[in-house]
Amino acid sequence: MTTNPIYEHIGYATLLREKVSRRLSRSKNESRKASVTSEEHTAVEKISSLVRRAALTHNDNHFNYEKTHNFKVHTFRGPHWCEYCANFMWGLIAQGVRCSDCGLNVHKQCSKHVPNDCQPDLKRIKKVYCCDLTTLVKAHNAQRPMVVDICIREIEARGLKSEGLYRVSGFTEHIEDVKMAFDRDGEKADISANIYPDINIITGALKLYFRDLPIPVITYDTYSKFIEAAKISNADERLEAVHEVLMLLPPAHYETLRYLMIHLKKVTLNEKDNLMNAENLGIVFGPTLMRPPEDSTLTTLHDMRYQKLIVQILIENEDVLF
Repeated sequence: MTTNPIYEHIGYATLLREKVSRRLSRSKNESRKASVTSEEHTAVEKISSLVRRAALTHNDNHFNYEKTHNFKVHTFRGPHWCEYCANFMWGLIAQGVRCSDCGLNVHKQCSKHVPNDCQPDLKRIKKVYCCDLTTLVKAHNAQRPMVVDICIREIEARGLKSEGLYRVSGFTEHIEDVKMAFDRDGEKADISANIYPDINIITGALKLYFRDLPIPVITYDTYSKFIEAAKISNADERLEAVHEVLMLLPPAHYETLRYLMIHLKKVTLNEKDNLMNAENLGIVFGPTLMRPPEDSTLTTLHDMRYQKLIVQILIENEDVLF
């Protein structure tokens, strides 16, 4: 094991040279992009708030999804070499760690130096629901989770004028059927009107997807910052604070939230028919999109009005914030 690995130059064996080369190439490209992004960010900070929002709207950094490896201690059968430092992995049990998403094998100490270049293998992704959002989109090479795209497309095709859209619940059994269909068939899941004529089943399946995420769309790391932003009394300052926190979201989460808010804005444009305005949707989606890091009922109840307000602000100002 070494902190100056030959991994970056030749790899340790012919079998791994191609894989190592790909990992190195991605790492170098991401490093260059990060450098360019840093320079752009410095320049953006100098311009006015309004122009800054417009510039960020066209910033493609949000689609450069970076993912850390999900390393877990592993016992290897037969001789194994570290794919980072190229040295032998000694021992009979727990010789190193393996990424459960892409299968990268390295020493435990080397795992601290591996770049965030995990490319999940579809064979290792067992389900769609309850799967980490970034892991899912990376595995499918998509901008957003397929569930979000397919459900929203179906809802906009036949449900925007449905009274109580997102507020009215569909049958739980049918919602579970939709969940199983996505887990089983992925993008080929059939959620058409022929199979599920009640649009509330589709909205229920979409909400369930967001609730089942191990890390919410509005992540645990940014939760408290969003709540603090919601407490600001001045509307302009509050909007600016919300915008600042949005920039802290992981790219895949940001893109998913952006797409959802554009959709919910369309829902509010049909308020005369569906009776759902931004405030009503905020009540529905507040607890769905954001949860406090600590599992506290008291905290959840206390923050509910701020959760509602955050989602309401995101819907009403989606053209400015995203």
